[in-house]
Amino acid sequence: MKNDELEELLKYINSRSILVVNHHNKLIEIYCPFKVLVLVNIGTLIKGQFEFVEEVKITFEIKTVFLIKNKAYYYYHFDIIVE
Repeated sequence: MKNDELEELLKYINSRSILVVNHHNKLIEIYCPFKVLVLVNIGTLIKGQFEFVEEVKITFEIKTVFLIKNKAYYYYHFDIIVE
């Protein structure tokens, strides 16, 4: 992705929230900190524990990462808990 394309995309991204589809197929916005379930052992996080996402970021490859305890993890290591 070119820098100007990335700049355009970043206009629509908020590091303090994320859009998800809930169990009723409704698009909702949830705000940081939000709760996630760890799906695999990764870094210091253990499968089955719950953590809170402090911020949401994207990589240059347009992959979503969650900041948890000041460390970045790819989103696919977690299940978002919508309460």
